[in-house]
Amino acid sequence: MIQVFDMPASLAFYRDLLGFDVVQQSSAGDQCDWAWLRHGSAELMLNTRYEAANRPPAPDPAQVSAHNDTCFYLGARDVDAMHAFLLEKGVMASSPKVAPYGMKQLYLRDPDGYGICFQWASV
Repeated sequence: MIQVFDMPASLAFYRDLLGFDVVQQSSAGDQCDWAWLRHGSAELMLNTRYEAANRPPAPDPAQVSAHNDTCFYLGARDVDAMHAFLLEKGVMASSPKVAPYGMKQLYLRDPDGYGICFQWASV
């Protein structure tokens, strides 16, 4: 489970862009406080960092930079196609590269600064 600043933005990213399904959520609609998402065998829970009445107007930059040490690794059989898809949707992502241990990978950040790596074993 990760804490998110803006649940509608996070749902738009994970559900609408990356194709995760909402398994369950605390209330109907995008203004919920908690959501359980699934894409294939990958599962992720999102929880709002602030209750609506206490949410500041913008994320705390220190909080966002603290997410630099978190990265989700997700399987993607065709990393190059994923890269093209993300670029087409306007998402900043690194160019795919093969890591020294043989995984072809591309990296990006979600709206809260959490890292995401799409990877697959290089042939």
